[in-house]
Amino acid sequence: MSPSAAFTESSDVRDRILATGQRIMGGKGFSAVGLNEILTAAGVPKGSFYHYFGSKEAFGEALLEDYFEDYLADMDRTLRQAGGPMSRRLENYFQAWQDNQSFHDCQGKCLAVKLGAEVADLSEAMRTSLQRGTSGIIEQLAQAIQAGAADGSLPVDDAPEDVAQSLYQLWLGASVMVKIVRNTEPFDKAMKTTRHMLALSP
Repeated sequence: MSPSAAFTESSDVRDRILATGQRIMGGKGFSAVGLNEILTAAGVPKGSFYHYFGSKEAFGEALLEDYFEDYLADMDRTLRQAGGPMSRRLENYFQAWQDNQSFHDCQGKCLAVKLGAEVADLSEAMRTSLQRGTSGIIEQLAQAIQAGAADGSLPVDDAPEDVAQSLYQLWLGASVMVKIVRNTEPFDKAMKTTRHMLALSP
């Protein structure tokens, strides 16, 4: 096997472990899931796990880093899509948030919501990964709000950074409440508040 082929195979195995872990832990949480469950589902022997990750905590850190990298890339695509003012793109972003954060099964798409409070108390490394990732989301929101002010579609008076942080916290809280009440009413209210904060037409 050539070195490049070996590297590709190694990368594929690591990615498969991470993708499987994201799906399972996105449903059950971090502490409730053992490594054997993930490795069995991924079809990977236990010895291979420690080739890529030194511990379950190191795996959790890598899991969050991988999740936020993909999330921020998707977010960037949504906010940079051609056509329409920034106000419409932001609405599309929050609509996609609502569509992906199902209270039935988010399939790993709501990892920050599922693991946030749990792992922040378990591991400083994972808490730091969460902080970096969520800060990146807030920064992208702030840039979008600033761009909307520049194109005239978002007549917002407050600092974009403050509005972005408030919006992210609003939707994070709504995501938790959706899981508690088992309906989408918190998202409906979050969207109404979002439109009010951004001075969007209903």
